[in-house]
Amino acid sequence: MLRKSFLFILLLQFSFSFGQLGSEATNGDVSFNSGWLFQKGDPSGAEKSTFKDADWHKLNLPHDWAIEGPFDKKYNARTGGLPVHGTAWYRKHFTIDKKYAAQQIAILFDGVMNNSKVYINGTYIGERPFGYMGFELDLTPYITFGEENVIAVRVAPEDLASRWYSGAGIYRNTYLKINNPVHIPLWGTYITTPKVSDEKATVKIETTIKNADGKKVSVTLETKIIDGLNNVVASSSQKIGLEKSSEKVVIDEIVVNNPNRWGIENPYLYDVVTQVKKGNIILDEYSSTLGIRSIYFDAKKGFLLNEKPVEFNGVCMHHDLGPLGGAVNYRATERQMQIMQSMGVNALRTSHNPPSPEMLQICDKLGIVVLDEAFDEWKIPKVINGYNKYFDEWHERDLRDMIKRDRNHPSVIMWSIGNEIIEQREKDGWKVAKMLNDICHDEDHTRPTTAGFNNYGGAFKNKLAYQIDIVGLNYKPFDYAATVKDNPDMILYGSETSSQTSSRGTYALPITHDHKKETLEVSSYDVTVGPPWAYPPDVEFDVQAENPTFLGEFMWTGFDYLGEPTPYGGRDNSTDGYWNADWPVHASYFAPVDLCGFPKDRYYLYQSQWTTEPMVHVLPHWNWEGKEGEEIPVFAYTNCDEVELIVNGKSLGKKIKGVDTTDIPAEFRGFEKGMYTSKYRLSWNVPYQPGSLRVIGYKDGKAVAEKIINTAKKASKIRLTADRTEITADGKDLSFIEVDITDADGNLIPNADNQVQFTIEGAGILAAVGNGNPASLESFQDTKIKAFNGKCLFVVKSTEAAGNITVSATSNGLESSKIIVKTK
Repeated sequence: MLRKSFLFILLLQFSFSFGQLGSEATNGDVSFNSGWLFQKGDPSGAEKSTFKDADWHKLNLPHDWAIEGPFDKKYNARTGGLPVHGTAWYRKHFTIDKKYAAQQIAILFDGVMNNSKVYINGTYIGERPFGYMGFELDLTPYITFGEENVIAVRVAPEDLASRWYSGAGIYRNTYLKINNPVHIPLWGTYITTPKVSDEKATVKIETTIKNADGKKVSVTLETKIIDGLNNVVASSSQKIGLEKSSEKVVIDEIVVNNPNRWGIENPYLYDVVTQVKKGNIILDEYSSTLGIRSIYFDAKKGFLLNEKPVEFNGVCMHHDLGPLGGAVNYRATERQMQIMQSMGVNALRTSHNPPSPEMLQICDKLGIVVLDEAFDEWKIPKVINGYNKYFDEWHERDLRDMIKRDRNHPSVIMWSIGNEIIEQREKDGWKVAKMLNDICHDEDHTRPTTAGFNNYGGAFKNKLAYQIDIVGLNYKPFDYAATVKDNPDMILYGSETSSQTSSRGTYALPITHDHKKETLEVSSYDVTVGPPWAYPPDVEFDVQAENPTFLGEFMWTGFDYLGEPTPYGGRDNSTDGYWNADWPVHASYFAPVDLCGFPKDRYYLYQSQWTTEPMVHVLPHWNWEGKEGEEIPVFAYTNCDEVELIVNGKSLGKKIKGVDTTDIPAEFRGFEKGMYTSKYRLSWNVPYQPGSLRVIGYKDGKAVAEKIINTAKKASKIRLTADRTEITADGKDLSFIEVDITDADGNLIPNADNQVQFTIEGAGILAAVGNGNPASLESFQDTKIKAFNGKCLFVVKSTEAAGNITVSATSNGLESSKIIVKTK
């Protein structure tokens, strides 16, 4: 939701001690991100205007202090070996002209991690323990107009507060809000589409108007629906009377003829622009996103989007951005979801907390449906300083605010009230579920509720599962059929599946179920399961096909994330249920994409099931010096009918997908020790000789896709490849530069670990480096890093000056490389 530019014009006249306020309105009003001061520690009096802060660190928000490290074994591995707890302060000096003294002044935080307390000019004005939920605070009574004001924010995240890396600090965007006394308050529109057809759609708009003035007022509420070409396609106008110091909800229904429907294949968006006017004067203007679509869930038909069945090819995602940490960045989030979409993902579960506003904007834009999740804990703790400490006081406000904030996003299709909550085991756990379910329905009657359960017996026995609309089942795929049989009218899906683990580019021989603890790596043959609840993706593919009424799955997880370094660790009751890692491991191995966004082999296994554009993939690498003549298992993944393998120019024949199956070692729930037969992988045992592997995918007898892997020679060069060579000069945009160690012919050196040194010249700065290795303790903020299995990543950020950014990469014994990224 966006407040329009006439307010930006007002704000350009404000003066600020640390620079002019910008107009980067991404989801409301005017950015308040620049010119903050930061200091770790808890100095006495830091909330006061007179506090001396001249030597504090200057920075712009969003900011995650924990990602700056350093890694330390004493910080529990659940949080990535990084210091996500402690106390710190943020302060900002600013001045607002006296002529705006009649306006309503507020500050909006999209999220502060966590236990924040906010002060202005020394006066406490509010707090929010929950770091994942945004909040607005009224500054009006405390502002000294025409003089300097100071906002101070104390942040105090605790240890043992999360089961993953949360980050720390004001890690999401902030906005200064200047409103007329008569205005539409935060999250003040509720837009639904109760009737939708190809011929016309009814758009219902419930608008809250606030009169903060001490006298009655009459205004006109004008609403316009604007299409992607900036044409007004429908409009309405109403006269409204408001009592003094009151709020009123105004309901309007507008018909859009021949609507362009929002969907996965066509994520078409309209704008709803609402103006509050007094005569010809615009008192307030508010813009909300509109996606015209219908959703329907049924125990037999599944999920219907615009009357068409959709199966969830879903992923669960934590909020961190890998080497960039927890601080939100639009481009980094967009890149993550674009990579997911290229794998075939059409659905996201925001595990296990409310996402950033940017994430939902991106899913709206890309056509990815979202399961919006509120909590990982209720009253009973999983960790000693988790949300359970605040549940009684804050759960209703946090849940209602999440729904109010997110309910206009067409991508959001379900509200999740919890994940694997301990109340599954409690006799009266159903009462909490019912209470939360009722809150969701009270705030939004258009979407169903859900939750993810891993204690099936408990959740069904104590009737907790019956208090929500749609039931999510975590892991236990071999219980799906029995659950359907026992609950034929229940709508079900896999809310958390697989938990396969692997390291990008690592292949262990012989192929076994077990990982090799001494290596701190997990084989990318993707049969090494790791944790006891896990199983290969193939199993879920099978069981979903056997249970066609299921809505689909949300695989754990789309991207590797910081913290929870499974399978390298074990549960230790002395640390309140945390996992102790095999140091220096500090990140997960769960995803088909590593921390840097580089696909692992499993990415292509999912792509072979979830996409239709012809593709074929082959593994492993073909550098096996010392194993000449030994048989190397070669796997191929494809969505084609059949695959031909050619080794050093000689065909080893074609294999047909689904007919020629592959036996893989199995030791996971539902199977005894031995072999599991997969119809999703084609395989050959190939005596190794240096040269090439070439796979060709065929459809209807025609070659439609191929991939080649060559034996690499001596490391010779550094290859730099940017995801974008032109970015915006706004001080926020990013270019992700893939760094490959290659031989003279450009072949990736599959086990290269050369240290690469980077330099930047021109209109850019370092944002992060990374290599995707969960056991690497190299700083994400350094200008050098070692390659992991041939690759590493350099992320460059624009400044606010247009020009060129030149990134150079050097390494001992290798030919250096340069790349230019333009900013404008």
